[in-house]
Amino acid sequence: MTIFSLRNDSIFERKSARFALMGSAAVFALSGLSAPAFAQTEAAEEDDSKIIIVTARSQAESLQETPVNITSIGEDTLDTYQVNEIADVVGRIPTLNVQIGGSGAGAQISLRGIGSSNISSAFDSAVGIDIDGVQVSTQRLLQTAFFDVQQIDVLKGPQSLFFGKSASAGVFSLRSANPTTDWEIGGKASYEFEEEGYTIGGYISGPISDTLGIRVAAQYQDISKYVELEPQVAARDKDKGIKNFIGRVTLQWDPTDNFSANLKLNYNNQDSETILGHSDLSCANATPNPTSSVFGGAFASSHSCNINDGLYPFSDGNPALNTVFAGTTGDGRDLSQPYNETEIIFARLAMDLDLSDTLKLTSVSGYVDLFNEYNGNFNYTGNANGTPAGFMAPFRNELTQFTQEFRLISDFDGMFNFMVGAFWEDRNIPYGTSQNAFTAGLARPSVPGGETYDWYAERNSKAEALSFFGSVTLDITDQLELSGGVRWTDEKKSTTIAFPYVHDLITTAFGFVSSGFFAGPVRFSDSNVSPEVSLKYKVSDDVNIYAAYKTGFKSGGVDNNALPSNLVTQLNSTNPAVVQGAGDALRFDSETSQGGEIGVKTQFADRSVTFNAAAFYYAFDNLQIQEFDIRIFNFQTFNASKVSTKGIDIDWAWQTPAEGLTLSGAASYTDTKYGEDIVRPDGSVALVNGRATARAPKFSGNIAFDWQIPMGDALEFGLGGNASYSDSYWTNSTDTIYRQPSYVTLDGSISVGDPDGKWKLSLIGLNLTDEIWTNTNGAAPFTAGDRVNTQNRGRQVFVEAAFKF
Repeated sequence: MTIFSLRNDSIFERKSARFALMGSAAVFALSGLSAPAFAQTEAAEEDDSKIIIVTARSQAESLQETPVNITSIGEDTLDTYQVNEIADVVGRIPTLNVQIGGSGAGAQISLRGIGSSNISSAFDSAVGIDIDGVQVSTQRLLQTAFFDVQQIDVLKGPQSLFFGKSASAGVFSLRSANPTTDWEIGGKASYEFEEEGYTIGGYISGPISDTLGIRVAAQYQDISKYVELEPQVAARDKDKGIKNFIGRVTLQWDPTDNFSANLKLNYNNQDSETILGHSDLSCANATPNPTSSVFGGAFASSHSCNINDGLYPFSDGNPALNTVFAGTTGDGRDLSQPYNETEIIFARLAMDLDLSDTLKLTSVSGYVDLFNEYNGNFNYTGNANGTPAGFMAPFRNELTQFTQEFRLISDFDGMFNFMVGAFWEDRNIPYGTSQNAFTAGLARPSVPGGETYDWYAERNSKAEALSFFGSVTLDITDQLELSGGVRWTDEKKSTTIAFPYVHDLITTAFGFVSSGFFAGPVRFSDSNVSPEVSLKYKVSDDVNIYAAYKTGFKSGGVDNNALPSNLVTQLNSTNPAVVQGAGDALRFDSETSQGGEIGVKTQFADRSVTFNAAAFYYAFDNLQIQEFDIRIFNFQTFNASKVSTKGIDIDWAWQTPAEGLTLSGAASYTDTKYGEDIVRPDGSVALVNGRATARAPKFSGNIAFDWQIPMGDALEFGLGGNASYSDSYWTNSTDTIYRQPSYVTLDGSISVGDPDGKWKLSLIGLNLTDEIWTNTNGAAPFTAGDRVNTQNRGRQVFVEAAFKF
């Protein structure tokens, strides 16, 4: 595995300097200010273990008393079932769908059938991604692994008041573990038999002094058969592996009774031998359609048409298509081979200052530096004669993000309390790619440079967001609470479009732009006001009912997949109306949501039983959609005018009278559908009125058990299992070609260990029935009717040894 930087030295040195400056600023801020998060963290740990603490309203509250529909997964469950990436939790959260792989965004997350395209990196995620209090809109982060996580919370429905933009459908919140008051060291090692991989990780945590705590955690993972290719595929390596390294340092500083600071520094490096992941080709006519291109002619394809065998069709690259424009992405590399390399530096500094006994000022500063380079076969198949025939395309995605949030929170003894805050975000998103849409290089290399790709594109985006929010809470009586607030958001985005190189045959044959073209910036701006109000009635200490009205906002932007066609030349027209029209063709509108929910949260039988239920209805305007249009070999980006989602969510848990036995489960009924047909930018109409959106099963749910059985004083035997069900659902936003049938998955675990957790040996099985399902389905390039199906990982069986002392 490559632990050092993926970038050239000058880029890395420049960005590392910026990272170091932020660290220096953090130290300066810590030394210059004078509330104890370290102490508060430990106090929370000493609370009744039955109480789950969440931060759905930007402050610590009991899950059972928070008027928000939340599913929470704790550290024990995450460890027991080898949860190392976001896709691993879908079996425990009904209506959650996560897709890993592909170009552009590289991943996709949706809730209740509402999500964002995995194709475009210009799209923010409709399900907000919150990592240790820092909001990140880029879905590519979903590809990366995580480790040493304390808790995952999934908030369903719009959450714009407290989480800002890019939370129009919900929030996925991840909180990593913090330093402990006593020294502790732990670790685990596992081997997985199906994909033939091993994972080893550990942490050390404790107090450096009376006021400073530290936690250092790291994990390395090496999987040999992350993806297995079909036997007939012309590929040098039939088994595609993946390696992950994760490291995190957390510092908790409590110098005085009224000030605390928590600093987290994360480094993540992923090195994969595939970008397309688990993407298979289904066939329109029971046999593979030929692969064809404008300049390359046609050849018989090699894929098998079997999308249920867990084997994938990716050929190595055609050796005639291996020369990129000098100095660009992929230059000097073996482009016949796929790869996907990601490096992420993440830093977060959270500070709390008690201004008085009743006022607290909180600051959360975030920095994200992501560099991703990948190369993949985007015709997905090869030549049936056994020669490598992949139309490879190397991409580069980058993100540099700074965020800053301030919150002022009151804690008065009376009926009135408030929170006010401000948020600022600045993002720089460079995006470069060499592409083969017409494969002109199969006719001849470009003149005069000898390149074999159709073009090299640089589509670089910038985004800046500013928002202010305020909320008030009124304790009308000891039992009745009214809370509400509003957030104002203003966001500006811009994108430049450059084609430093275009194959001369492309320019002459289609009238496309020539090498050296530059246009822009194309600008987008929008502002939004998102109100929210909730009413909670405390029937008793163990029963709360609530009703809430919520709104959400996800800003629009500029499509960054434009071809070097006549459209982009219009951006440089001397006629302002022509420039405006070309820009409008690339812009997509903001997405908004509004609606409400009513819910009940209960505990009874000495809190051994928890039962929560919520009914909801939300309407979405201008749902953002992007699809690949095989007719014009281009992406179309547009908005669906009306979408609604309604349903019921239920979750429950029972600590049974049997010693150590807990039962739990969740279920959802969801009806998410379009309210109108969709008119695409080219004038074609998608007849979707009344049809369910993609990835929106009517029924879904899970049931789980965990049984810790004492075996005398020295041993504890553990059994666990989880069964998850999903109803059938459409896999494409606008067509009805493929509907994923309903399916069931089974997970299980067996363990033996020390009752105090000093050591444990486990056998863990995920997706034991080896169920393969499709998340998304869309037109496959070059094959005239065959379809790309993005799928899940198959069965995994682990043996694991863990220790802690």
